[in-house]
Amino acid sequence: MRVLYSCLFYLLIPAILLRLFWRGIKAPDYRHRWLERFACYNNKLPTDVIWFHAVSVGEAEALFPLVRQIQQQHPAIPLLITTTTPTGSARVKAVMKDTVSHVYLPYDLPDAVKRFMHCFKPRLAVIVETEIWPNLFSYCGENNIPLCMINARLSEKSSRRYQKIPSFIAPVLARVKLIAAQSQDDADRFIAIGAKTETVKTFGNIKFDVEIPQAIIEQGSQLKTELFGNRFVWLIASTHKHEEAIFLSLYQDIKQRIPELLLVIVPRHPERFSEVKTLTEQQGLTLVTRTSGASCRQASDVYLLDTMGELKMFYAAADIAFVGGSMVNTGGHNILEPVAIGVPTLFGPYMSNFKQIAENILKQDAAIQCQNSKAITAAIYLLHEDPVYRKNLAEKGRQFISRNQGVITKICVALDDFV
Repeated sequence: MRVLYSCLFYLLIPAILLRLFWRGIKAPDYRHRWLERFACYNNKLPTDVIWFHAVSVGEAEALFPLVRQIQQQHPAIPLLITTTTPTGSARVKAVMKDTVSHVYLPYDLPDAVKRFMHCFKPRLAVIVETEIWPNLFSYCGENNIPLCMINARLSEKSSRRYQKIPSFIAPVLARVKLIAAQSQDDADRFIAIGAKTETVKTFGNIKFDVEIPQAIIEQGSQLKTELFGNRFVWLIASTHKHEEAIFLSLYQDIKQRIPELLLVIVPRHPERFSEVKTLTEQQGLTLVTRTSGASCRQASDVYLLDTMGELKMFYAAADIAFVGGSMVNTGGHNILEPVAIGVPTLFGPYMSNFKQIAENILKQDAAIQCQNSKAITAAIYLLHEDPVYRKNLAEKGRQFISRNQGVITKICVALDDFV
C-alpha cells in the first residue's frame, strides 16, 4: 500500500508545486527554496545530527526550550530543525540563529527522503505533534534511526480516518520508538490506530514550559507607555479570515461604553496583513501599523501588528487578550503564551486543537471562553470595570501554568535513551 501512496504522491507533485506558486503570490517566500523540498542542497551541511521537525511557528516556539536543553546536555552534537512553512523557517532562524542548521522538510517521496537521510545521517529523529509521514517513518525503521514523536496529539476526526486504513498506518507507527502524548485521550487514540502500547506514554504538553524572559515583560510595559499611552488595550492574536470582521464590529459597539478602548490585531498569517489593513479602513476606522513606527493617538481605533516575532512583547503590553482561530472552525491556537505572560485571556468556542488545555484552564477559572459575540462583549465590560477580577484571573492563569510545567525535562530524559 505504501507503493501506491508513493505513486499518488509523485502524480500530485505538479499540483503541489502549483499550490506553492499560488501561495507565493501573497507570501513570496513560498516561491523560494523549492529544491530543499526535494532534499537537493548546494551548501555543506552537518551529519550525525539530532533532527527535530516542527511544522510551523507554533510548533517551533514550543520546541525551542527543548532544543536549548538538548544543546546544554549534548554540546558536541549538531542539531537540525526542519519546518514546512516559511514563517516557521523565519522563526527558527530568528530565535536559534546559527546554533542549529535549518532546511525545509522534504516531501515524503522515497528518493527525497533517501537524499535527506544520506545528507544529514540523523542519529535521532524527533517529530513534534501530529506529523505522520509513511516513507520517512519507514526509512527510519529500516535504517535503525530512532524515531520519536513528542507533544503528540491526535484528534478524534484524524483517529477515525486512520482507523479506516489499519493495514497501512499500523506498520508505519510500528517504526516509532516513543510517542510522548499530550494527554491520555491522545495516547488512547494512537493505540487505537495501531501504535504499540509499550511505546505510548503520556507526558503532558511542552507548551506549558513556555519561556517568558523578564526582558519581554519590561519591553511590553515600555511599549504600552510609548505606543498606547492611557488606552485600554484589547489584543486579538492569531486571527483568521472572517474573524477580524467580528472584532471590528464589536469594537465599534464596545467603544461607545469604553471610549479609551484600543483594538490591537495580530493576523495569524503575514500574507493577510494588507487584507486586514484594507478591511479596517473600509470600516471607517483609524489605523496605525507597527511598520509605520507611529504611536497611537487618542483618535486611533486599531493598531495592526504587521511584523513577525513580536507577539509575546505585545501580549505584555495588553490589558486583555483574545486568542483567535477560535471564533471560526480552525481548532484554536495556543492560549498558554498570554496566560504565562500574565494577561487575562479569552478565547472562542472552537478549540479542538487545544481541547484538554481549554477544559482544564476553565475548571480553574483561569481564562474565559466566549461562545459568541454577546459573550465577548460581556467579558470585555466585566474585565474593564473590575480590575480586581482582572488581576485575579491573570494570577490564576500563572498558577495553572506553573502546576503543569516540567514536561520538557521528562522528554529530555526519555530522548537521552536514544541519543
